[in-house]
Amino acid sequence: MSGRTVLIVEDEKPIVDILVFHLKRSGYVPLTAFDGESGLALALGRKPDLILLDVMLPKMDGFGVCKAVRKEDPAVPILMLTAREDESDKVMGLELGADDYITKPFSVKELLARVGANIRRVSVTREDPAPAENLEYGRLKVHTGRMEVSVDGSPVELSQREYDLLLYLMNHTGGVVSREELMHKVWNYDYVGDLRVVDVAVRRLREKIEPVPAEPVYILTKRGVGYLFSGEVHA
Repeated sequence: MSGRTVLIVEDEKPIVDILVFHLKRSGYVPLTAFDGESGLALALGRKPDLILLDVMLPKMDGFGVCKAVRKEDPAVPILMLTAREDESDKVMGLELGADDYITKPFSVKELLARVGANIRRVSVTREDPAPAENLEYGRLKVHTGRMEVSVDGSPVELSQREYDLLLYLMNHTGGVVSREELMHKVWNYDYVGDLRVVDVAVRRLREKIEPVPAEPVYILTKRGVGYLFSGEVHA
């Protein structure tokens, strides 16, 4: 991971100093911003490999930054920094396109593990893409060589995580995949994180590919077990 850039958008200098110190020790190149507007400008201008984004920021909050970044770059991993008690902040960040969240106070070891896992995931996808293949299930089509998804012939904009999630489920068509397996294989975490991350990602994906998200025909829920991609063709 040497030379990979990590943008820290955080207004508490002691936290920034800790993150900069440990990221440098791990071979990353940290960039820093102390307010949302500066963070957004750096995110769009410098194209970091990952963004650590606080929720409560001056000038523009983390939610606004996340939403704006996602419009321009669906692939860059975004990890939100949230207070432990703010459950709504965690879900809101995920709904806006963040890949995951880290709660304050956080373990530096865990944070570095998540940073590494997310950067590796995106790097592998970019440097070693899947062989070109057309996957088609009725209205839903995926061209893996171009990483393009369409529904009824219209392109669908997915984040990198949503695309990886869809492809993993499609490659296991007809079989139930547990949320723990998705956390390990798609999020690339060697431990089980908060499984709500998976549920929110599935919900966002359904909103983009399902004819009626509340009544999914592609990504089905198997209660108490996980998710299943149906191989049935739907007109």
